[in-house]
Amino acid sequence: MKRNLIYISILLIALSACTPMAIKNADFGWPIESVLKSDITGKVSEPRYAVSFNIKDLMKEETGSFSDFKKREIRLIRNSKGYYFVTSKSFKHVYVFNASDGSLVLENKLPVAINGLTNPVFNQRDPHIELIDGSNKFLLTSKEIVRK
Repeated sequence: MKRNLIYISILLIALSACTPMAIKNADFGWPIESVLKSDITGKVSEPRYAVSFNIKDLMKEETGSFSDFKKREIRLIRNSKGYYFVTSKSFKHVYVFNASDGSLVLENKLPVAINGLTNPVFNQRDPHIELIDGSNKFLLTSKEIVRK
């Protein structure tokens, strides 16, 4: 009986060592948006937060064409859960991405403007991201538009 108790204790210790460590209550949010201008290849970069990506595929998704990416200003913000929210002037959507293995994976595409945004601005309003476009205001999560 004593031997079984020792074996069980060793097994429990070994199993607990295999559990990955998790630091809870991490906040990935950025206090303000970043406005990034693409270069001639379509790349945008934000050195403060060590993020860069090419917007050509995003432009293809939004406009149906790979054109109009040069010198385009992209609005980018990250919420407290780590999702990236991306939009731009004339976009009809806010794109929500999640970082995964060296890439940004589209999680959601939120329709925000039938005729396209005119002057979009993001703000952090934890637990939401606020999108302001003129007199229009939206509260966003990674899954939905909570309030217009």
